[in-house]
Amino acid sequence: MNTPTKITAAAALMLALALPAAGPAQAKGCLKGAVVGGVAGHFAHRHTVLGAAAGCAVGHHLAHKKEVEERRAAQAQGQPARR
Repeated sequence: MNTPTKITAAAALMLALALPAAGPAQAKGCLKGAVVGGVAGHFAHRHTVLGAAAGCAVGHHLAHKKEVEERRAAQAQGQPARR
């Protein structure tokens, strides 16, 4: 077995062992960000996966930030917060 094959097999094994331990995902903003980041990464010297990962992180961050701002605005108006 050559080195790239060993690395791929080890990565697949680690992923298979880690998946059951993962909790439910909070994907708000991630899908939209991943699409935008993937497209941008594709045109930036073929870094599609890296762009999608970064886009997902940024999209999730912005969605969380928007949710916090909406909660604060609702509390300021005396309304119950939506979830």
